[in-house]
Amino acid sequence: MRANKLPTEEIKRDPAAFADRVTADGRFGRTAETGRYRLIINRACPWAHRVVMTRRLMGLEGAVSLAVTDPVQEIIEGDPHWVFSERTGSPGGRDPVLGIHALREAYLARAPAYDGGVSVPGLVDVPSGHLVSNDFDQISVDMATEWGDLTREGAPELYPEDLREEIDAVSAEVYRDLNNGVYRSGFAPDQRRYDRAVTAVFARLDALENRLTDRRYLVGDHVTLADLRLWATLARFDAVYHGHFKCNRRKLVEYPALWAYARDLFQTPGFGDTTEFEHIRVHYYRVHTAINPSGVVAIGPDPGAWLTPHGREALGGSPFGKGTPPGPVPAVERVPPLEAQDRAAGGTWDAPVG
Repeated sequence: MRANKLPTEEIKRDPAAFADRVTADGRFGRTAETGRYRLIINRACPWAHRVVMTRRLMGLEGAVSLAVTDPVQEIIEGDPHWVFSERTGSPGGRDPVLGIHALREAYLARAPAYDGGVSVPGLVDVPSGHLVSNDFDQISVDMATEWGDLTREGAPELYPEDLREEIDAVSAEVYRDLNNGVYRSGFAPDQRRYDRAVTAVFARLDALENRLTDRRYLVGDHVTLADLRLWATLARFDAVYHGHFKCNRRKLVEYPALWAYARDLFQTPGFGDTTEFEHIRVHYYRVHTAINPSGVVAIGPDPGAWLTPHGREALGGSPFGKGTPPGPVPAVERVPPLEAQDRAAGGTWDAPVG
């Protein structure tokens, strides 16, 4: 979808163009190896964020390097593309490992005749420069279950076998009505389809509020992939989906259980420490010129609220189950602290009241 043109039909997501799987035993043709792959993401994208959280929770930072594209896409031959820039640590606007300016170059290295869309995340084979996969769900599942000894000691079970059916069922509902529903609302081509999409968004939020009132996590008693999939949307809801995508019946902060759940996870290693609200706001408000032609970037909401107490410990469970928290974020991957993000947006930081 072009950023400067509204669709004439309801938004539909195409299947991943490339979906090679990477596993410890290489049974699908690609073997998990330290240093072999580079993960290309954008901090604004919720689909990429899922993979970044999975990689961090599983301790794969040393095995799979990370490259971050600029929050504002560059128009190349009439289409928006994810590009590298000085702002995100790429000298001369080229990724220092792959040597490319735009992610599409990895797509074309894999398939020179490819003329489809380019999306993040992209898992790239470093030696060849070829795109391996842009299938965000499968990359997450495989990193959570198939990377063997490359994952850290104490990594949590994000996709435990006995809970997979429930995780998949909950995730499918969340994807249909909420993850993708906010986009169907924001890019609705007419009133009827907007009404249908936004009604489903809030029906799902209402159902999640009920589900999370007396349980700490979506499925089971610790964090699973279901939580990562939901949380990536919740983290962006008040900042961009509420206003920019017209999902403004209620804010996330008006849902007591959901807002406490979201804060609980934000304060859990792997969630808040991979979130950059400045990139989120700049991307959505600057790139989607069809629905925000001025390109003016909204200032709020105040990010300090994410650090206030949530009280969810009283519901039992623990974030990592029998596992342990991940270690510190590698220095080169650290996002600015909330105070710095707020000041960069023009806000006046006030320490949250606990």
